[in-house]
Amino acid sequence: MHIYRRTSVVKAMTFDLDDTLYDNWPVIQNVEQKMVVWLHTHHPVSALMSIEQWLVLKHELAIQNPNLKHDVTLWRETQIQQGLIQLGYGEPEATSAAKEGMEHALWLRNQVDVPELTHEVMTILAEKFPLIAITNGNVDPDKIGLGQYFSHVLKAGPDGRAKPYADMFARAVDLLGLPAESILHVGDHLITDVYGAKSNGFQACWYNDQRKNIQHCEKVRVLPDIEVNSLRDLLYFK
Repeated sequence: MHIYRRTSVVKAMTFDLDDTLYDNWPVIQNVEQKMVVWLHTHHPVSALMSIEQWLVLKHELAIQNPNLKHDVTLWRETQIQQGLIQLGYGEPEATSAAKEGMEHALWLRNQVDVPELTHEVMTILAEKFPLIAITNGNVDPDKIGLGQYFSHVLKAGPDGRAKPYADMFARAVDLLGLPAESILHVGDHLITDVYGAKSNGFQACWYNDQRKNIQHCEKVRVLPDIEVNSLRDLLYFK
C-alpha cells in the first residue's frame, strides 16, 4: 500500500467492478467475438458490414446521441438495431432482433470468473462497512456472485451519467447518508474512479494490480489518497 495523503476515518466504501474485483478484459473480448458469431448466425445479412464498419456505426451513433456513452447496454442495442436497418430490415424487425441480441450479449457479459481473494476480502469488508458498487458497465453482480456484498448497485444509464460525472457518486452519498469525505471509493481507473471520486469529495483508492508508475500514467489528473496493488491491502481499514 502506498499512502499519498492522510486519510479521514472511513465509514463506508464504494467499489468499481470491472478490472477492480475481477479481470474484465477476457470477458469483453469473449463478448465481442461471440456477438459477431451470433449476428452472422441469426441475421446473416449482418456479415455484409465489416467489423470495422460496425465500429464506425457505433461511434457515429454516439456523436448523434452523446447520452449513449452513458449506457453501454442501450448503446449496443441501438448499434444492432440501426445496423440492421441500414442493411434493409424494417424498424420493428430490427428492434426485435436488437433486443434478442442484447439478451445474448448480457448473458455473455455475465460469464465472469471472480477470484477467490475477491470473495475473501469482500466478505470481511461487508461485515465492517456498508458497501455500494458504482459501475460504468452492465455486469449483473448477482449473476457473478458479488451481489451479496453490496447494499446497492449503481449503474451508468439507469442511475445517471457515467463516472467521473457526479450522478452516481451523489446517489451513493444519499443512499449511505454519510458525508462524502468519509467514503472511500476503490477503482482501477485514474480518471473515472480516482478523478471522479476526488472531484466529488470522496477519498480515492487506486487499485493498481499492474504496478504501474503513476508518474508515467498519462491519464492521471489528481493523486489518489492511497494506492493498493492487491485487494488484500484494503483489510488495513477493517
